[in-house]
Parts: sequence; structure tokens; C-alpha cells
Amino acid sequence: MREPLDVEVEDGIATLTLNRPASRNALNREMADALLAALTEVERDGAVRCVVVAGAGESFCSGGDVKMFAEVMGADRATREAHFEGFAGHVHRLITALRGLPKPSLASARGAVAGFGVSLTMACDMAIASDTAFFTLAYARMGLSPDGGSTYFLPRLVGERRAKELALLADRIDAQTALRFGLINKLIADDRLDAETATLAARLAGGPTRAYANAKALFDATWSSTLEAQLAAEAAGLGRSSATADFEEAVAAFIAKRPPSFKGE
Repeated sequence: MREPLDVEVEDGIATLTLNRPASRNALNREMADALLAALTEVERDGAVRCVVVAGAGESFCSGGDVKMFAEVMGADRATREAHFEGFAGHVHRLITALRGLPKPSLASARGAVAGFGVSLTMACDMAIASDTAFFTLAYARMGLSPDGGSTYFLPRLVGERRAKELALLADRIDAQTALRFGLINKLIADDRLDAETATLAARLAGGPTRAYANAKALFDATWSSTLEAQLAAEAAGLGRSSATADFEEAVAAFIAKRPPSFKGE
């Protein structure tokens, strides 16, 4: 039986590949459990300095598994409501785990990026996509409201009015439009996506991991912070970063006029 998630760790990069290609990597409970377990493990693993989230086959993630949804359609409405609320709460744990990861994360997408798949790309720190990718917040087509943190991330990335358009109309947008809207950082030719992913992940893995963690925490805090509080947090983060071996290495490298060699310490 195929595992719902493939995990590979090499050269400081943990690649988590959604592995249900026959269903275009639709999310079910087993995949959600595997992804949460993997995120928990890579956070603890000091050898991992960057996380890549990708999809096996020709799609990234087509959203929730509709076949799984159909299994509970015979239940009464109150039972169905409790089931779906519970499932959403369960999978939301992996969104918070991914967002709170003190290491940089990169989504690498091709093909279908729908529903919860859109949320996965937005929860990552950066996202790149091939020219085969298309994005749709497809919930309205199923008579559902969005989950996965999409109502949190989307207005912050594209603006409230455009976010509502994408959610209410559930239109499909191509990768070029996703780039223009700010949903992805970079658009890559499909035959170059894997190589570009490897190059960017290696660059992130070779960076100052502790400084990255401080920067991520600062950006996450900014939405609920005053300027004064943010300035204080920046000062504290700068202080913590200066007390690392990576800072010592960066100063020494600057003086020696050579590239720094960071170790994430």
C-alpha cells in the first residue's frame, strides 16, 4: 500500500511529498496525520534546515478528498456538522505546525492547487509554481465555506476584495495570474521546477537558521502588533541573532572578504 506522504531528508533539506497521485493528492485523514507527524519530526531534527512541500505526479493538492466526504453523507445533519468541524480542527493543526516551524519552508507546486492545497502553499514561507499550475479556492463549488487558514492568509496576500472574489466565485486562475496576485513568489517552466526547487531549498538550507526563525516570528507578529511593540521585538530578535555562531561567522567572512559558511548555530 502506498504511503500517503513521502519524506526524504538530504543535505539539510526535508522534502515532504504528498503521495496520493491517483486522487491528485487529495487530503484525507491519513495524509493529514502523516504530514503533521513529519512536521513535528523535522522541527525536532537539528539536521533539517529547510522544508519543501510538494506533490507527487502531476498535481500539488486538489483539496479535501470528496470520496471521504461522501462516506458521511448518510448521517443526519447534526452528525455531519460535528464530523466536518472536527476534521477541519484536526487538519488545522498541521497548518499551525507548518506556519510555526522555526525553519524556512517552500511550497513547490504543479498542476492542481485547490481548496486546502491553496492553504498549504500560503502557509509556507515561500511558494513557487510551474506553468502547469492552476489555483482555485473551490469550496463554494461544493457548498462549503473555506478552511485551512485561507481566510487568514488570502486577504493578507492579495487584499480583502480580491480574496472574497476568489472565495465566492471559486474561479480557476493560472500560475501567471497567481504570480500577479502575489500567491506565489516565482513562476517556473514545468521542466525546470524540480531543479529550481532544489536550488532555492539549498540556498535556504545554507542560510542562518536561527536568524530565519527570528525573522519568521517577527513577520507573524506584525499583524497584531503596534509599531512600538514591533520595534521592541525586533531589538530583542537582533540581540538573540547576534549571540549566535552564524553572526560570528558572518563578521569573520566579511572581514576576510569571503562568502560566509553558516551552520545554523
